[in-house]
Parts: sequence; structure tokens; C-alpha cells
Amino acid sequence: MAILPSSSSSSLNRLIRILLLHLPFFLCVACQRKSPRHRTPPPNIVFPPPPPSPAPPPLPETPPVIIPEPRLAVVYPVVQKFKTTITSDPLGVTSTWVGGDVCQYKGFYCENSPDNNTTRTIAAIDFNGFQLAAPSLDGFIDALPDLAIFHANTNLFSGTISPKIATLPYLYELDFSNNKFTGEFPRALLTNSGLTFLDIRYNSFSGTVPPEVFILFLDVFFVNNNNFNQQIPDDFGKTPARYITFANNKFTGQIPHSIGNTSSTLTEILFLNNLLSGCLPIEIGSLRQLTVLDVGDNVLTGLLPCSLGCLSNAEQLNFARNLFYGRVPEELCALGNLQNLSLSDNYFTRVGPKCRKLIGDGILDVRNNCIRDLPNQRSRIDCVSFFVKPKLICPDLISYDEINCTDAQLQSSGKRSRKPTIPKVTYSALDKHR
Repeated sequence: MAILPSSSSSSLNRLIRILLLHLPFFLCVACQRKSPRHRTPPPNIVFPPPPPSPAPPPLPETPPVIIPEPRLAVVYPVVQKFKTTITSDPLGVTSTWVGGDVCQYKGFYCENSPDNNTTRTIAAIDFNGFQLAAPSLDGFIDALPDLAIFHANTNLFSGTISPKIATLPYLYELDFSNNKFTGEFPRALLTNSGLTFLDIRYNSFSGTVPPEVFILFLDVFFVNNNNFNQQIPDDFGKTPARYITFANNKFTGQIPHSIGNTSSTLTEILFLNNLLSGCLPIEIGSLRQLTVLDVGDNVLTGLLPCSLGCLSNAEQLNFARNLFYGRVPEELCALGNLQNLSLSDNYFTRVGPKCRKLIGDGILDVRNNCIRDLPNQRSRIDCVSFFVKPKLICPDLISYDEINCTDAQLQSSGKRSRKPTIPKVTYSALDKHR
């Protein structure tokens, strides 16, 4: 074995010592390079916090509502409050109810204020056909101090009518037709002496029509297609109304004899489809302005009074589907303005030459009666069965054969005119959407 020189041995020993001194450092570096995921930072290193998030941009400011006139400032919050109560708006009407000028809202109409012609105010509302739904109109109509006209046909309004509506000094037209109102006749309307047009048809009002309504200065009074089920009050004769519809209810009892007191005003009246009974009052013959009378589909009976021949302006008369019997007055068939006279589905037994002429002209309908020499009549058994039963004898029966017209009325009755057929106001009221 060779022996190294001492100088070489000393150098080797020095090299070994240096390697041993630095070996841990190299091992640590190699370990860190092989396992970078498991580095552990020295415990004395502190990371800085993340920078703060930027502040959100400021929301745009809502511009103030500009109300152009002081009178509109009174009604603006009323309309906006009512808007919040609407539960259905299929046509998007309320989307136009924005901004401070309510005169631009759909359904609202403005005029100069009655007591200050320098400022505008809501004078009329026309919601016809809007199909809006709301649980009540309280706090809306009665809070519009200058309202004159309110029409709301074909909506879904309900609830009751506020008594405060009577305080509106300018209101003269009110139309709640074809909605969802229930209960008794809205008595809040009875103290509104300015009303001239009242239309509450096609709702579900019931009970009676109060006598007080007939002293209002109404020109139009429509209550058809409700559930009124009491007698028509005797005060009916006090009404100044020209157009009245009681049709399609459940009114009972007789047509009041006081109807004769409406002779200077009553123009069209419909008693159609109720439960009215008794005899036709002879006082109807005094209605010199009358153009339309419809008592069809009731249980009226007895003779037709000859006084009907005094209705010189009559154009449409309907007595069909009742229990009338006996002769058809020739005086009735002599009326000169008749366009339609329906006596069908009764128990009449005789017609004279003037009536037969109207049958030939297509003006008079006597089908389904007991007139043996005419076609399309009831069977003999049906007629006999009716006549063998006890009949109501009309009081003062002799007066049913009397006629108390002036000579001028009788002369005008004998001349047949050729007036054009014009749609009648009352028959139009039988259409729920009008």
C-alpha cells in the first residue's frame, strides 16, 4: 500500500472538511427543487392585505315630478294612490299614468276649473273597456273635487260606492255598468241632486230600487241586468227621465198606475223579462212622447186597453210572451208611426182589418195565439186549457174599451209615416259592452 506524502494528505483533509461544512446547504437546495409544492415560508414573513374593491358608481338621481298647475297637484296623489290598488291591467293602461301632468294619462280628460278658468283640472274620466280590476273606487272618485263625468263600462271594479260621492258638486254622469258591484242599490247616489245620467246595469245589485231615485233630475236611468226583486215603487211616476230600462231583473207586482204622470217626458221604457203581473194600466195611453214600450216576457194578463191607440209617437211596442187575451184593439193597429208591434205568444182571439193589414205588412206579429183563422197559432187544446181557468178581471174593465185621445192624436195615428229605423237608446243598453 502506498503512503501519500504528508502535504497531499493535508490538502485532502482540508477539502473533506469544506465539503462536510457545505453539504447541508446543497442538500436543502436540492430538496426544495424536487418538492416545490411543500415549501413553507419562514414564519417571520407577513403578506400585505389585498387592495380594497372599487366603490360602486352612484345611482342616478330620480328627477323631481313636475306638476304643471296647482289644481293638478291636488289630484295627482289621488290618481297615483289609486294606481297602486289596481290588481289587473291587461291592456297596460296604467303604464301611461306617469309624470306630473295627469291630463296626459290615458282615460283622464281635463278642462278649465269651474271656479278658476286659468287652471286645468280633471273634469271627466272614461275607463270604458279598460278591463281594470280594483277592490274599490273609494278614495278615488270621491277625492276628485271637480269631476263631472265618470264612465267605467266593462271593468272589474267591486266594493261599495262611497257616500262621499254625494259631495261632488259638478258630477252629472255616472256609469258603473258591467262591473262586479253587489249589495243593495247604492244609496249614496240618492243625495246627488245634479245627476242626469245614471247607469248601473250589468252588476249584481239586489233588493229594491229606492223611491228617492225617482225624484232625481235624471234623463237616463239604466238598472237592467241586475237582481232587483221587489216591486217598482209608486213614486216611479215622479221621474223626469226620458230613457229607462228595468229589463232582465226580477221585479214583481204591477206596473204602477203613476206611470201616466210621466206623459210629458218618458220616451223609451223597457220592463222586459221580469216577473211583473196584473193588468196593463190604462194610464200608459197618456204617454204622448213614448216611442218604445217593451213589457215582453212577464206574466201580465187581461185585455189590452184601447187607450194604447193614443200613443201617436209609438214606433216599437212589445207585449209578447205574457198572458194577454181577448181582442187586439183596432185603435192600436191604427198608430201611424209603428215599425214593430209584437203580440206573439199570448192568447189573443180576434184581430180586425187594420191589424190584419199590419200582419200583411210584416209590422204586426201575432204568432202563437188563439186566432183560429190565422196560421202559426196555438193548438186548440192549449187555448181551451187556458180559457177554462179562472182569469184575473182587470179593475174598471169598462175603461179598457174607452179611448180618450185628442182629435189631433187620433188623426196622426191614422196616417202611416215612413220614418227611418233608428237604433233605440234603451235597446242599446241591453248590450253589456255599450
